[in-house]
Amino acid sequence: MNEMTNKHSLHSSFREKLLEHLFIAELLKRSWRDGSCSMEIAKPEVDSKGHDLIAEANGVVRHIQLKSSVRGGKTAFQKVHTALAEKPSGCVIWTVFDEDSLELGPFLFFGAAPREPLPSLESMAVAKHTKGNALGEKLERPQIRKVNKGSFEVLQDFDHLHQRLFG
Repeated sequence: MNEMTNKHSLHSSFREKLLEHLFIAELLKRSWRDGSCSMEIAKPEVDSKGHDLIAEANGVVRHIQLKSSVRGGKTAFQKVHTALAEKPSGCVIWTVFDEDSLELGPFLFFGAAPREPLPSLESMAVAKHTKGNALGEKLERPQIRKVNKGSFEVLQDFDHLHQRLFG
């Protein structure tokens, strides 16, 4: 394991929070640049309904689940909570980032147009726990679905992602 991979493994919670803050900063920067300074960001106190943050701009409220993986990574799917489909304009943003600089992009988007619900998750495979129970069985997680990478729309930069999110 090289030093950088080890750093990402040992400090994954730190990295996850840092990537979230970089993402929020990009949202706020867009609001600053367009002169509105009206972007609102909220975070749920408890992460039990499938979203990490709520962002509002241009009259559009997005419940956003953030996912991430390193550029060149082999992640083939993301696990998404079915409750996200109950939220107005729910979506999943899968941020690809540079392992060294943590530069964000491209972005993978799973969702619909502003004010439209998340595409149905019903036909997608039910996810299983990553660790086995006392018997070694990896039980299903009935409220979690596996969304394949091919179901995500690729957006090369943050400007395109912002347009997709808020019109």
